[in-house]
Amino acid sequence: MIKSFFFSKKWYLWSWGGALLLILSLWVQVQMSVLINSWYGVFYDLLQNAKDYYQNPNEGIKQLYLQLLSFNYLSNNFKGNPSFAVISFPYILLGVFTSWFAKIYALRWREAITFSYIPKWKNIKQDIEGSSQRIQEDCQHWARLIESLGLKFIRAIMALIAFLPILWSLSEKVEITFLKNCEGILVWCTLFMSLGGLIISWFVGWKLPALEYNNKKIEAKFRKVLVLAEDNKAHYANEENLWELFLGIRFNYHKIYMHYGYFDCWIAFYDQIMFIIPYVIMTPSLFTGTIQLGTMIQVKNAFSTVYSGFSFFLHNWIMITEVRSIWKRLNEFEKLMGCENST
Repeated sequence: MIKSFFFSKKWYLWSWGGALLLILSLWVQVQMSVLINSWYGVFYDLLQNAKDYYQNPNEGIKQLYLQLLSFNYLSNNFKGNPSFAVISFPYILLGVFTSWFAKIYALRWREAITFSYIPKWKNIKQDIEGSSQRIQEDCQHWARLIESLGLKFIRAIMALIAFLPILWSLSEKVEITFLKNCEGILVWCTLFMSLGGLIISWFVGWKLPALEYNNKKIEAKFRKVLVLAEDNKAHYANEENLWELFLGIRFNYHKIYMHYGYFDCWIAFYDQIMFIIPYVIMTPSLFTGTIQLGTMIQVKNAFSTVYSGFSFFLHNWIMITEVRSIWKRLNEFEKLMGCENST
């Protein structure tokens, strides 16, 4: 899986060059997110101070539109504060490009894996359970999941690098007595809450990888019979046998849905708690006048970004579970084909 793409001369340019381009693109997007977070402070402070423009509303409206749509930042050789339009429009275009290129990148990875398997698969005599499914479907799912999960992981790491210093400095605005003397309290709070959530999630969802792996095996058996039935319906398209196979599929899915159900309940409950934490910590500072609404919004955005980074594994647990099950199947497939140093 890894060796066929990253350690093959044929794919060096795509594997390493493509990865570098994606990392660069994500880094630029994160820097734009930092600019948007700074923009929040100025914009929401302007809204909070709207009463200052009661005598001259046109000036207030002018300032509002300057914050939203002005291109003065570009005409002034990138000096001053960029407007929302200056930040968001390039961010959208870059995001679309990154998403498109990641899909192409994943497709090349799938091609590398698939055509490293086929020559080895052709030369083995023993029948391997679900071999066609592993070459076609599992490789396709692997590429799709790595595309999505890989982008999220790299973005989470870069967001942490960019936003941790911001959240650390904003911790100085905390006014709660027993927290204000703790340096970087917002960062520590996010870290401990995220680690606690991850540990609980590990126990809540520990059965999911095995269930997903078993589901792949059951689906493979059902699919194999249907494929054989295309050429010999009289022998293989027996409704009683197909029903027995599908009964196993249904039973396994019921178990999976049950376990995913209480896992989803836990995640939803946990996210609601984390949503109110920054307000609980920072609202006293808002009422004492230590901060304004803009700073409150900056804290909320930085807290959510850092929390998302720390909670990457928690929020992508279901996808990671599927990746683990596919990794297990493909790794097993490579060993059965006699591949040295599988993966």
